[in-house]
Parts: sequence; C-alpha cells; structure tokens
Amino acid sequence: MKALLISDSHGWTDELVKIKERHKNEVDFMLHCGDSELPSVSSEMSGFSAVRGNCDFDSSYPEDSVVLLNGKKVLLTHGHLYNVKMTLMNLKYRAQETGANIVCFGHSHIAGAELIEKTLFINPGSIRLPRMRKEGTYVILTIIENKIEVTFFSTEGKVIDKLTTRVSLG
Repeated sequence: MKALLISDSHGWTDELVKIKERHKNEVDFMLHCGDSELPSVSSEMSGFSAVRGNCDFDSSYPEDSVVLLNGKKVLLTHGHLYNVKMTLMNLKYRAQETGANIVCFGHSHIAGAELIEKTLFINPGSIRLPRMRKEGTYVILTIIENKIEVTFFSTEGKVIDKLTTRVSLG
C-alpha cells in the first residue's frame, strides 16, 4: 500500500496537479497535511484526504483525521494546534489518544521522519516554501505489513536518498 503525502502547498495548483498526475498510478491514497489554501471542493484537492492548516480558510476541513492504511492507524494533522515548531510532545500525546502508529503533519515546512517510542512521525516538508533545504519536498509512504518506507521526493520528482527512512513497526 502506498500513499502520497503533501503539506504546505500554500496556493500552488499547477505543482500539486503535476505531483498527483506523476504518482496517480502508483498510490492508493493521497493525504494533505494542511495549508493548501484551496477550497476542499477544488479540483486540485480532489482525491486528497486533507486537514485544515493555520492558513486554510475553508472550515469544512477537519482539524485532525485518523485514517486506516494497510492496518496502521495514521493521524493526519497540520500541527499548529500541537506547537510542532517547538516540540513533538503534544503531538505524541495526541497520537497516544488516537492509537496512531503513524503521524503525518506539516506546519514547520521541515522535511523529516522520526521514530519516537514505536510511533513514526512524518513531516513531508513543503512543496512551495521549504525550510532547512533548497528544494520543495513531498513523500511516498509505503506500508507492507510492519515494514514502513518513507521516500522523500523533490517537487520535480527526484528521490532524496538522504531523507528516505525505513522502519519496522511491530
């Protein structure tokens, strides 16, 4: 099972569509961690399970969402309500409350994946306004039983090996 994971696209539409088109035949789900700045009914957001970020004005987006991907509970949130720019502790507590194995979030625009006490935290970065690196980023999340692979891509579709992470959740 594979999922496309994007965050903080901040109004970009052409790039969002290009990334969707690039991976449409290889992913089973598409998740957006907020700050799309697009209406939930827009064609660009079609197909995405998405949450509301601090720059989203469409109140139809939920603040958080829990989705089941190949037997793993995934908490999808933007992160601004959990102070993720300072600490992941609040988000870790929310993951425990929801029973999430994987947490996908944005807000900081810093791409990375980290395993904290058997919970995998993934920030796909930002395709428009990356921080701590030059190129915009997004993720393809692969879940095969307890094996998880987080593959980071540049906005142009090139794999970023340095960021790619493999873990086992069990």
